[in-house]
Amino acid sequence: MNVDVGSFCDPEGLEGLAHFLEHMLFFASEKYPIENSYSKFIAEHGGTTNAFTSSENTNFFFDVNADCLEEALDRFAQFFIKPLMSADATIREIKAVDSEHQKNLLTDTWRMKQLEKHLSSKDHPYHKFSTGSWETLEVRPKAKGLDTRLELLKFYENNYSANLMQLVVYAKENLDVIQSLVESKFVAVRNTSRNPFDFSGEPCLREHLQILVKAVPIKDCHKLKILWPITPGMRHYKEGPCGYVSHLIGHEGEGSLFSVLKELGWAISLGAGESERSYAFSFFYTIIELTDAGQDHIEETVGLLFKYIKLLQDSGVQKWIFDELVAIRKIGFHYKDKSPPIHYAPYVAFNMQLYPPEDWLVGSSVLSKFAPDTIEKILNELTPSNVRIFCQSNKFEGCTNLTEPWYGTQFAVEKLDTMTLDKWVEKAPAVNLSLPKANVFIPTDLSLKNFKEKVRYPRMLRKSAFSRLWYKPDTSFFTPKACIRIDFNCPESKHSPEASVLTEMFTRLVMDYLNEYAYDAVVAGLSYTINHIDTGFEIICVGYNHKMRILLDKIISKIDDFEVRPDRFSVIKESLQKEYENCKFNPPYTQAMYYCSLLVEEDSWPWNEELEILQHLEPNHLSQFTPRLLGKTHLECYISGNIEPNEAESTVEHIEEVLFKSSKSLSKPLFPSQHATKRIVKLQDGLRYYYAVEGSNPSDENSSIVNYIQVHQDDIKMNVKLQLLALVAKQPAFHQLRSVEQLGYIALLMQRNYHGVYGLQFIIQSTVKDPSHLDARVNAFLGTFENTLYGMSDDEFKSNVSALIDLKLEKHKNLREEVAFFWKEISNGTLLFDRKESEVAALRELKKEELVEFFNSHVKFDAPQRRNLSVQVYGGLHQMEYKHAIDNLPPGSCQITDIFSFRRSRPLYGSFKGGVGHMKL
Repeated sequence: MNVDVGSFCDPEGLEGLAHFLEHMLFFASEKYPIENSYSKFIAEHGGTTNAFTSSENTNFFFDVNADCLEEALDRFAQFFIKPLMSADATIREIKAVDSEHQKNLLTDTWRMKQLEKHLSSKDHPYHKFSTGSWETLEVRPKAKGLDTRLELLKFYENNYSANLMQLVVYAKENLDVIQSLVESKFVAVRNTSRNPFDFSGEPCLREHLQILVKAVPIKDCHKLKILWPITPGMRHYKEGPCGYVSHLIGHEGEGSLFSVLKELGWAISLGAGESERSYAFSFFYTIIELTDAGQDHIEETVGLLFKYIKLLQDSGVQKWIFDELVAIRKIGFHYKDKSPPIHYAPYVAFNMQLYPPEDWLVGSSVLSKFAPDTIEKILNELTPSNVRIFCQSNKFEGCTNLTEPWYGTQFAVEKLDTMTLDKWVEKAPAVNLSLPKANVFIPTDLSLKNFKEKVRYPRMLRKSAFSRLWYKPDTSFFTPKACIRIDFNCPESKHSPEASVLTEMFTRLVMDYLNEYAYDAVVAGLSYTINHIDTGFEIICVGYNHKMRILLDKIISKIDDFEVRPDRFSVIKESLQKEYENCKFNPPYTQAMYYCSLLVEEDSWPWNEELEILQHLEPNHLSQFTPRLLGKTHLECYISGNIEPNEAESTVEHIEEVLFKSSKSLSKPLFPSQHATKRIVKLQDGLRYYYAVEGSNPSDENSSIVNYIQVHQDDIKMNVKLQLLALVAKQPAFHQLRSVEQLGYIALLMQRNYHGVYGLQFIIQSTVKDPSHLDARVNAFLGTFENTLYGMSDDEFKSNVSALIDLKLEKHKNLREEVAFFWKEISNGTLLFDRKESEVAALRELKKEELVEFFNSHVKFDAPQRRNLSVQVYGGLHQMEYKHAIDNLPPGSCQITDIFSFRRSRPLYGSFKGGVGHMKL
């Protein structure tokens, strides 16, 4: 359900009320008065729920197993018919909204967005603070004599009207049945014929244009964002003026702005586009991540951007470029992957707010009208006279005189004029900027191969001393697409922190070298990536199969001919160094998950060690390392999609010829003893480990825990018990820890899979309680949940089992989903391609007593086989509690003081690669 009421509609002095209302509608209704019963019903029937509040709309959505739609829809409809917003829930949920705001306070994206809004007209709703906090929803209203709950009810009554709502129901029944269902469930939604909100008017006055804003970020970075208010692209969505302009300004091929900035050593990345989907107003932006050298040349960088815009204006609108975009978008829409309904339904509902009925499904995906005047109008709005330039860099620390009120961002504003900006253009380097060449990667052969029989699982098609090829044709999705995954197993990549950093540098440099050539492939719907993984690196190509081989051959060629360019090495090293240094600003829950992984994953290296090594690396170190990295390797390949078996085989044969068999080849096959695997630390039965650490950013008041319960290594029967327990406990945990106890916005229970070792983890981030208290509340929850589990009726048990079976029987939506599922089996070495069917069979045999016994043995607080690790990150508000925690060992606990001593002291789970009954290397 999309409701045309968003944060722009917040009453003056009640900032965040629309977002707060979104939260409150989940609690209870007159028809279903038990708190949290909606979310509980959805979770217990295989579904998920969520919502989001934007500027001009609020979007509520859920998915659920198909045979439970009617009751789910009835419960959902009550949001818009007769919700109960109790006084008790109101106070608790204001705290949840405040916790969400606390989570965002030190996030640069939120801070910079609010700064852009702050520097706009106070008379336009764009200026508002939209999230809400304890201050805006409790303290200030109370000081004015306002009752937030009464204001909330009034806001709902005045604004939530059927004529401002758009509903999408995606179901397996025919349209007549769905329509009848919707009419019966939603007939009671009030229609007050409320006039739609009008947000016309410009958010930026003259005083907000021609400004240079210098802001201090939390993380170490240099980002330059150039904005212009423009005619909203929504008014011309079939002509796509902003799409045309962003395609050219954001291009990364030869002669592009980015290519030139990269060659100068000034830019790491560049993006361009329209920032709002609104008929009322919009901005066009270009955002550039700068290097240290680029930060010293902000004026010249902006000058080059204006030079490129002038080139586009002088060149005129090119019909051949527009026709290319039409072709790419038309193919993209026609062969669009089927997406999960929980993504598709909210997208269409939002489209219904924006477009006429004939374009609800298409939106602005397909261009149908060439209108050069409309495109020229946008280009002519990108002028020095109405530009807004925002630059964030730590170099501005101590040079600012203003503070943004909601997030506390330090900034300064300099007024610019056209003469100054013209000088920036004049001093920009004389470089060869040009329009892109024709895109050779646009597919022209979209025919489907004729596979005669349906194939359910991958099979090993080819095996040699150098590689192994798994293959599966597409007999389910019928699109002209393919996926190729190649895992380079390189033992040299993982034996030390230095090897790990050098492998990362290698993969980033290969990507960097490919970018100018392969950018057209990405534009044309053929994506690729080269990633550093635990046992080496991987290549992934996904998209239209027609020209995939051309791209893959180029990637292999770049790997084979790899040389270290000192100028690019320097830029990539600087970028990676900042990433490592910025780890200390990660939110505490992310830090807790990082420490948990570091504690249980063999051969994982701490970022601070990798940073220390990186600082001393030079190009010659990588030049010497690469032959060793590639010198001994084995390729695990999986090719799936619209590709014949002989094509798949010839692809791998060609790679072997280049890397292993030519006269200059470096690579040799691995010996059986050399295959790298990933193994996991085995925790001790009945022992509770805990690791307490101070948060790495003293300014962050949030603390966090990850309470990890390690259960078993991959085993069908044990898997389904764990999955069923997680399904039953997930929503009660969220409700108790977040909604009732208000421990924090992030409070969740989820399954954890470390390379085939399964378990549960509770994740909580909080300012209100310290980690030892959070840990105690997790254990208290398990105590109360024990009663819930024991009290579960046979019918409830069967219903939960059925929900999990339905989830498992859900078909893959597209080739990517299917490939990800089968690749996990290949990369883990488990090779259980029929896993879903095996687990469904195990579920059908499962008895309630077995689930209870599983909980009693492995999960509950004093379970004899419980293997527990609590990682506790103490934030700025809880330093005294940290000192107490490290000096006072909880009863029955084992404190970890040294991660690596602990890791060395524990046995490891075996690898499935080479185990009895599993994959043989």
